[in-house]
Formats: sequence, structure tokens, C-alpha cells
Amino acid sequence: MCARGSVSSWSRCATRVRRRRGVAVGELADTIAGFALFADLTTPQRENVVDVFTEQWFADEEKVLRQGFSGSGLYIVIDGAAAIRIDGVDRATLRAGDYFGEISCLLGEAPTADIVAIGALRCLVLPSTQVESFLKASPNIMFRLLQGEARKVRTTTKWLS
Repeated sequence: MCARGSVSSWSRCATRVRRRRGVAVGELADTIAGFALFADLTTPQRENVVDVFTEQWFADEEKVLRQGFSGSGLYIVIDGAAAIRIDGVDRATLRAGDYFGEISCLLGEAPTADIVAIGALRCLVLPSTQVESFLKASPNIMFRLLQGEARKVRTTTKWLS
């Protein structure tokens, strides 16, 4: 069994065909290869990321995260779309490759927005209790996440000016 300490240690595990809910892990690893957050990872590293995260599906208009309530993890959109809804107003749309929930995980605070599925939504999810250790063990992913946060701050600053 592979150790769950770091992406690099996971990548040393023997390559094997794994399935997750009928989808080969390799297929999902190929899907996330096109996402900025995982762009620097090798195929074995992406496969191990897929092993650590779980998949969740959400129906149209289902709330994934609720404004003012505790966050539950880091979510990465695989298929579908979701609205960022603040006080009932849609502010932005998340699509494949986008992620959310990271701020609540990092700060230990409740989400400041609802995340609502637009049609069927499929996500990879890492529980909030595992986010810190995962990021510390995965410096490339941590750096990409920081770049994404910087873009969000820049966009918000533009909106306010």
C-alpha cells in the first residue's frame, strides 16, 4: 500500500490499474493534467492525487458549500459548473479546473459564499483536515494554489476600484 505522506513518496509506488467508481484512475489523472493546479505533476503524481481525493457528485441547484457554515474541504471541479452565490446573488461561475473551499480550510472559518451546482456537478474533494498536510507535502501544488489566490485578490481589487 502506498504511503500518504507526500506526492513524491506516492509517485514511487508501483504502478497499478486502479478504478474509482467505474472510472480508471489514469483517466481522471489525465483529466486533471490540464488543470493549472496540477500542471507541474508527473502522471504517477497525478494518479496519487486522485487516490487521495474523493469524488462527489451534486445535482442541479444543490448547495456544495453554504455561506456562514463551516467549510468541509478543498473542492476541484472536474465536470460541470457551479455558481459562487453571495447573499443570493451569483457573482461568478466555476468550471472544470477551478477550485473552491481552500480559504475556509486554510483559515478555519466558514465560507463567505454559497457554492451552488449549475446542472450536474462532479468534484474531487480533499477533507479540510487533510489540506494542510497535503499542501506541505506538495510544494508545486501549494505554489500553484498561491498563484490562484493572488489572481483572485487582483480580480477583487479591480472590481473595487
